Amino acid sequence: MNIRSIAFVAFLGSIGLTGINLTIAGESPATVASINQNKASLAGKTVTAVGKVVKVNNGIMGRNFVHVQDGTGDASTNNLIVTSKQTAKVGDQVSISGVVVLNRDFGSGYMYPLLIEDATINAK
Repeated sequence: MNIRSIAFVAFLGSIGLTGINLTIAGESPATVASINQNKASLAGKTVTAVGKVVKVNNGIMGRNFVHVQDGTGDASTNNLIVTSKQTAKVGDQVSISGVVVLNRDFGSGYMYPLLIEDATINAK
């Protein structure tokens, strides 16, 4: 960790945000809950998270939809929906990295307040 990182962490602590675990390139993964809770500030940014695959829908509109949970959050913040050309199996432990997209509307009633799109999925 360099001096700028230390100063930034000190700043976050001074405003009460040290519990947020957001990923910056090369640092530790964010929690599923923190991505959900901070989605507005993360829109358009690449995030990384680690968790367990709980649901998979493959081959929909040329992509796979993978649901990932890590045990953080409540009923409204405990799930990430990831779109990718890659896939995984239910029960797999994975690392995902992709771009945060808000209010994605695919039509026909398929509206997603938060998606992690064009993600890479790596088995852990």
